[in-house]
Order: sequence, then structure tokens, then C-alpha cells
Amino acid sequence: MPAPTHGAVVVGVGSSAEDLEVVRTAAGEAAAHDRPLHLLHAFNWAAALESFSVSGPRAVAEDLLEQAGRVAAEAAPAVPVTDEIVEGSPVEALIRASDSAFLVAVGDGGMAGCVSCVPADSPAVQLAARAGCPVLVARPEPPPQGPLLVGFDGSESSRATLGYAFDCAEHRGTRLLVIRVVEPDRHPDGDDGLLDEAVARYGSRHPQVAVECHTVRGEPGGVLVEQSRSAQVALVGARGDEPLRGMLGAVSQTLLYHSPAPVIVVRGLDPEAEDEEGP
Repeated sequence: MPAPTHGAVVVGVGSSAEDLEVVRTAAGEAAAHDRPLHLLHAFNWAAALESFSVSGPRAVAEDLLEQAGRVAAEAAPAVPVTDEIVEGSPVEALIRASDSAFLVAVGDGGMAGCVSCVPADSPAVQLAARAGCPVLVARPEPPPQGPLLVGFDGSESSRATLGYAFDCAEHRGTRLLVIRVVEPDRHPDGDDGLLDEAVARYGSRHPQVAVECHTVRGEPGGVLVEQSRSAQVALVGARGDEPLRGMLGAVSQTLLYHSPAPVIVVRGLDPEAEDEEGP
């Protein structure tokens, strides 16, 4: 379903120190977009029933949310914060929440530091593949204060991603770097103007956003990962050629696994609705 017009930034809260950094990042996103922040913790009843007292693990969950609330208030004092403890899998809980959220945020579980592994069962990958709204995968280290990076391949999915990226850049007050990557063995096909045309269309709605565009020959995932080293956030469509829920393309997976910058996988948006607004 399309992402809702109004909704919260929802962040998964676990027990690790990394999760608290994700809360800080999500609070910044909520502040930038003037959205409330919702802290979500999935409570494992099976583990609780194995303990001497159910109230023990429940109390730990409540303490986690209280600590996360303090982190959010410190990072973005003006953002309204709510919290919730739900039963079941954290991934499933966040996927359910994504149907009424503006954005869901989760940590990367160490993916960016694992060069050789492809953790297809990682919670971050599952969420990015199945959520109903854009998904922010945060990193443990703070990113540089560079531009917002967005990949563009001319597909409907990348057009929706570009529109979302312009909106993010405007709310953050930062510049936008748009990269179109053409594979080395691809022959010219008359679509060299697609990037300029799309940037002009969305840029006319966000005239205050400074934007830089480049067409580069190379392997798309590798080029975007390299460009992301100086970006504060990298944005990519879930899948360029088949923007279906429940799927991730090769480029979005490569960025999730290897980009040192936080990644927003843009999904759940309707490119036709975006175009209907007109310049």
C-alpha cells in the first residue's frame, strides 16, 4: 500500500547500545520532517515464560523504552514521543507498523562491517524487503556532514525515490547529489536526458535545494557505495525494475550490506501520485 501522508517515524528498540544510537538517528529524522517519534519494542513472551517471573523481562523492556525516551528527548527535545511494547517478532512488529508509518528505522546489525557476508536473514534486510513505507537502516558510526546521495536509473521506483530525496534534502537543509550509473557494456540508448529531465521536474518543486547531478560508467552498486563514503545518507529504491513489495534489487542490497552511510530504502510510495502533483 502507499505510504501514508501522515504518520510517525517508528524505531525498533532492542537491548543493545547500537539501538540507542538508532533512536538518536530516528529522532533527528522525526524532527527534520516535523513528525512524532514512536518507540517500538517487541516483547518475547516465550523467553519471559521460561523465567521465574514474567514481570522481570517486562520490567527490562519498560526500562529500555524509558532509556530510549531520554535519548530521543536529548536528540530532539521538540519531537513528541510515544512508546509501545508488543508481543512477537521485532521484524514482524515493525512490518505491521510500517503500514501506518512515515518511516521505520532499525540498526544494521553490523552488516556494513562484514565485507564478505551477505546476511539475507538480517532483520534490517527483511524489513527493507517487506515494509510498506521507507526504511532507514542506521549505522553505529555517525556519518559525515556530506550531501544526501540518491541513485537514479530512470525507473518509476527511482523517480519516486528522487522525489522523496528532494523532500528529505529540503527538510534537512542540505544539498542533494544524484548519480545515474550506466554499466560499461551498455550502449547509448537515447536516455541521457532522463536524469536532467527528472531533476528539473522535482527540483522545480524544491527550488531551495542545491543539487548536483552526474552520470557515471561502472557497476551501479559499487559506484554508489563509493559515493556514499562522503554522504550523510544514501537513498535508493527498493528495486528499480520491479518495484514490488517483498523484493530487493541488487543495488539496494549492495548499499545495505556495504555502504558506510545510513541507507534509506524507499518503498511504499506511489510515483504516479507524485507526478500528479505537477511542477
